[in-house]
Amino acid sequence: MGLLWAKQLMIRMSQVAPRKDDPPYQPGEPVALFIPCYIDQFYPRIAQATAELLKRYGVPVVYPTAQTCCGQPAFNSGYWEEARRVIHHFCDVFEAHRWIVCPSGSCTAMCRVFFGHADPDPRIVDIGRRVFELTEFLHDMLGVTDTGATFARKCTMHIGCHGRRELGVVEPPMRLLKSVRGLTYCELPNMEECCGFGGTFSVKMPGTSLAMGQTKAEDIVRSGADVVVSNDISCLMHIGGILQKNPDTRHIETIHIAEVLMSGVDDNGKA
Repeated sequence: MGLLWAKQLMIRMSQVAPRKDDPPYQPGEPVALFIPCYIDQFYPRIAQATAELLKRYGVPVVYPTAQTCCGQPAFNSGYWEEARRVIHHFCDVFEAHRWIVCPSGSCTAMCRVFFGHADPDPRIVDIGRRVFELTEFLHDMLGVTDTGATFARKCTMHIGCHGRRELGVVEPPMRLLKSVRGLTYCELPNMEECCGFGGTFSVKMPGTSLAMGQTKAEDIVRSGADVVVSNDISCLMHIGGILQKNPDTRHIETIHIAEVLMSGVDDNGKA
């Protein structure tokens, strides 16, 4: 039974969330920004960096102002009926948009994977599959492998569980980060392990969440980096809080990859 379970897990992890990428993106097609709650309320500079990155490559950017949440907190907490109402609102707001880009692996996975679990209506599933994580869209849809950024720091990368396991988005952020000029990449030990945030998990099981976060912080220290980069600000918020509580790790900063990819580039897209 143990071997069968392990085999099924490996198969599950090898599958990634389907995305609506055919026909491929055509130059000049507008992209709708979906900005998650954490970014909207606490880190609006990430939304700005996201918009600037897309505009640099000639992508017309629109921001549907009626957008709210993707429904992930309610869905993860078992409140599926409440989540469905939020999901339906999301779909009403974004239905008119063929391409939707989000600077969060977690929220993108909610749309691409779990919309269909909450409501298998083909319309809901179709709209969810139009949502792309930022680095995924830059790398896979636009063919960007180097943004021309400069960031002379020692950086390590944390890719959250949803982005890694549900979306399979690993190469795009890694390749883009390593292309940054002046940046020294530091391999993160046990990089596939969860940081312990898990959204509502960190509230319901704070002791376990904190212990996992402290283990992640120890791995970050071992990497030798002085900056932790991720495409999930919720993970960075959790990791950053733990790093800041310890005087020995307060010097380690956390920064979203969108901000790194915009570093050292002027308004004309020149380094």
